[in-house]
Amino acid sequence: MHSNFGNRNFRKTMNLFVFIRLFLSLILLIPIYTHAEDINLDDLSLNSAEQLFKANNRELLAARRAVEASQADTITAGQKPNPSLNIGVSSFNLNRNQGNRNPNGSNGITDQTLNTSIQVSQLYERGNKRELRQASAEKALKASQYDYKDTTRQQELALKSAYYDLLLAQDSENIQRTNVELYEKTLKASELRLSAGDIASSDVARIRVDALRAKNDLRQAVASHQNAQTNLAYMIGKEKESDSIKATDPWPDIHNVPSSLSEPIDDSRLDSRADVLAAEARMQQADQNRKLAESLKSRDVVVGLGYQHFPGQEPGAGEHTIGASVSIPLFTNYEYQGEIARSEVDYTTALESREQARAAALGEIERARADLNASIEKVQRFDEQMLAEAQKAADAAEFAYQHGAMGVTDLLDSRRILRALQLDAVSVRADYAKSLAAWQAAIVSEENK
Repeated sequence: MHSNFGNRNFRKTMNLFVFIRLFLSLILLIPIYTHAEDINLDDLSLNSAEQLFKANNRELLAARRAVEASQADTITAGQKPNPSLNIGVSSFNLNRNQGNRNPNGSNGITDQTLNTSIQVSQLYERGNKRELRQASAEKALKASQYDYKDTTRQQELALKSAYYDLLLAQDSENIQRTNVELYEKTLKASELRLSAGDIASSDVARIRVDALRAKNDLRQAVASHQNAQTNLAYMIGKEKESDSIKATDPWPDIHNVPSSLSEPIDDSRLDSRADVLAAEARMQQADQNRKLAESLKSRDVVVGLGYQHFPGQEPGAGEHTIGASVSIPLFTNYEYQGEIARSEVDYTTALESREQARAAALGEIERARADLNASIEKVQRFDEQMLAEAQKAADAAEFAYQHGAMGVTDLLDSRRILRALQLDAVSVRADYAKSLAAWQAAIVSEENK
């Protein structure tokens, strides 16, 4: 009775504990999801997109599940083997006349000449196997946690790239739309001049062809805009509302160049990246697995304790007996050479993977540095020279054409050049924004978080 009462109290305590954990988890999650749901997609800043990303991104959710699985593995690795219970009955007499009658005259159910035994056996691991398994699982958990942080780093970079692609698509569509409107005005004015006999019909035909081409370019820009909305919507978990997403942040300022761009890359910066730390944790896990393989040569022992009830034995023998047993494996044929050799290979592979991760991290940083330096120079050239000169040339061509000092062919050429440079300028700004994000992601370290 007392045992049942204690079990009920224990279950109530555990249920209360689970309820409290669930309640606290919901309280912690409510501010994130509530704030994310209040975000307007038609006025989406990069900061707001990052909040939606952290709440809804599927790659992040998958990485979190991997961490949770590793946490469960640490619980499994730290457990001791369960004991085994063996219950048996033997010595059944198949003679129908005699049965299992006791010669002393008693024939109660407990006096039957049946050999009843109960045995409990327990495996005792030697060589610190449980501690080594637990240490290996903890290193695996540490690696999965760093994998989650590296996944977050990569996905945040992909989010910024998608956001800047949407900005690029929006600006490109605006440029193409302005170009179409300009051609429509020019075409109307040219048709009036044609009716007045001021220009040739061939000039009007050239303008009409360029106007149709501009409409095709606008249609392609609209399609690119829709694709960019779809890509960003997937990153933030808003696929059903992709057509309402509008990026509103300005392009990053070209004058805010990070000072770290000119700093040398030392080993401490490389070793503090999440991907390198994950590779380091897996190397440590492989080292623990190597020790675990060596511990297999320590013989595990199975100890058993048994009770036997066997009435009707020879005179002088009791009905109740107890016994004990010890089971020890004999390594006469195999001593786990294969497991030990495999663990050594896995350890060497983990060492090489760590060096590969460091080399890949260094290459990523150097590529990001080169791309950022190149994009800075290109943006500066467009801002300081190319756009201004192209705009002057286009304005002069418009003025000259209006006053009859320039043919329609030269006018259309100047417009094509200006439009191409405007699109290139926006593309260069997008390249700068994405290369800046790539540089920031490449040099991020866990020490600075």
